[in-house]
Amino acid sequence: MTATVIIRAILMTTTTELQSLQRLLTWASPAFPVGSFAYSAGLETAIADRRVKDAATARDWIEGNLLAGAARNDAILMAEACRAYLDEQRLQQLTDLCLALTPALERHQELAATGEAFVLAARAWAAQTCGRLPSPCPYPVAFGALAGACGISPEAMLLAYLTAYVQAQISVAIRLVPVGQTQGLTILAALEPLVAEKAKELSRATLDDLGSVAYAADIAAMAHETLSTRIFRS
Repeated sequence: MTATVIIRAILMTTTTELQSLQRLLTWASPAFPVGSFAYSAGLETAIADRRVKDAATARDWIEGNLLAGAARNDAILMAEACRAYLDEQRLQQLTDLCLALTPALERHQELAATGEAFVLAARAWAAQTCGRLPSPCPYPVAFGALAGACGISPEAMLLAYLTAYVQAQISVAIRLVPVGQTQGLTILAALEPLVAEKAKELSRATLDDLGSVAYAADIAAMAHETLSTRIFRS
């Protein structure tokens, strides 16, 4: 292999990686029109019940969901969808499983609504892939399938997705606890190593690795619809 060929291969790889990064920054951005800002995934209930009341308890809540809660399961399903983006039957199975594993009605509605919004917006990148997705298509399956269609690795995809998840949860805490902006950034920085570790680990996970023991988070999500005052939709 000549030096010219090697240099071209390196440049092509770098360009592809930069394009993947650019797309992930767009899709995982709060500005991407999926409406994720309107949902708290049950955190609003935990704040109302004073289980989350400061920066320390907010970090513990988010970390628990990354380690053993819905965020972990969503990441596994997303990685599976990334690998199965060409298989319509498999994507339907992942959709059914994702929705079946969601114990709270409002969380079920959240995943379906944000997923459908993501599919609609993502047609600009991969219309053919979006056309083969189930309807409704939950957010993790939609995001994963689009990343796979665009040649993005499961690990890079999960790094972006889990970072966005942590940022969204911190945003809820900033608005409701309240946790200050500086404290929120401290939580984000502290959780960076865990997010990177989980992105790497869960990118290789299979459906056999699904499971959750974050019962407090599930119960909080179920109880949200009975709160007398609600800012978020879940």
